[in-house]
Amino acid sequence: MHNVERVVSQSTDSKSQKVCQAKQDVWLKGVSRRPSPNFNHRPNECDVDLLVIHNISLPPGQFGGDCIERFFTNCLDHSLHPFFKEIEGVEVSAHLLVRRDGSVVQFVPLNQRAWHAGRSVFQGRGECNDFSIGIELEGTDICPYTDEQYLALARLTCDIQQLYPKITRDRITGHCDIAPGRKTDPGEAFDWDRYRSLL
Repeated sequence: MHNVERVVSQSTDSKSQKVCQAKQDVWLKGVSRRPSPNFNHRPNECDVDLLVIHNISLPPGQFGGDCIERFFTNCLDHSLHPFFKEIEGVEVSAHLLVRRDGSVVQFVPLNQRAWHAGRSVFQGRGECNDFSIGIELEGTDICPYTDEQYLALARLTCDIQQLYPKITRDRITGHCDIAPGRKTDPGEAFDWDRYRSLL
């Protein structure tokens, strides 16, 4: 389990209330930190109740390197690859990235609104960025994810659920499910049964 670095009010009892009254941003300990400028405040910090699983690889289909980190922090050199020209000027982020080796990078504090879901709807409620946490897996829709990624994702999920108990098993979803027709990740390669069995 990862520890949490935050300062909270000592006058509350439940973990969810403590997170809502946090005086500082919520960063996980034991993970790399690469702060992204691509975030803003949530409309209601107490309302975090959805976890969204994504995938990303930059360049597409290639793993390793620091292109994802550079993309999420607006530092990507768009002359390095033809695809990078297509995403030039795009400002996005996720809260967390799980690399192929299971290492984790955090870009946005969990209590803040990362720009990961775009136009999206979950159970009739739109603008999922407002109330969700986004985790990117380094991968593609069709390339199997690694054992290390499943283990790291399960640990992160448990940590997040302790902080935000409204994120129950039925409130964990894929990007494809909240933006159907527009997004396909985490794709057919993601083994939902395996992931859930680790929780």
